[in-house]
Amino acid sequence: MKITLVLADGHPLFLDGLERFCAQQEDFEAVARCLTGEETLQAILRHGPDILVLDNALGGMKGFELLKRLRHSEVPTRAILLTDVLDDETAMEAIRLGVRGAVLKNMPPERLAQCIRKVHSGGKWLELDSLSRAVEKLLHREAGVRRISTILTPREIEIVRLVARGMSNREIGANLLITEGTVKIHLHNIYKKLGIDNRVDLTLYAQKKGVA
Repeated sequence: MKITLVLADGHPLFLDGLERFCAQQEDFEAVARCLTGEETLQAILRHGPDILVLDNALGGMKGFELLKRLRHSEVPTRAILLTDVLDDETAMEAIRLGVRGAVLKNMPPERLAQCIRKVHSGGKWLELDSLSRAVEKLLHREAGVRRISTILTPREIEIVRLVARGMSNREIGANLLITEGTVKIHLHNIYKKLGIDNRVDLTLYAQKKGVA
């Protein structure tokens, strides 16, 4: 029985090449090719393929947003990320969303075929350097959140993260749907709890604890 695939990439020329490559594999069957996130979602729900091969840079709904929506469905499709760059943040988000494989576009096509077969058989295939860095960073961040959560409330941790991103009090208030005055009160409490008296030190603290 062939491995059924939905191929999704926002670049038509690359998608053509990907489809031709898969057609050359005796055990692959591409049941749909898609340029946009919405097309991909509908194709998956219609065909229920074994494997989804996608680039995050889709038209309209991005690949990771598509994966978030698929998590709420009962489709057993396993996702493989085919990407130009697999940086730490991309790898971390892919891990969170349950991506089972990741291959760089500059790798030989045979690597993708190997990845598809391994993921189909129940395994995982991720570029090891990016994966190890991402896992290390993710564990560090989660440990930092656990430590800081013994001191700050969940809302205060949210504010710390937004401060670390360089947001003003007004921007933080708009993001969290609270008033600028409320943000100031939270910051006063945060500074007091952490023994910090300015935004720069708070940002450095957040980065050190891995919660930025």
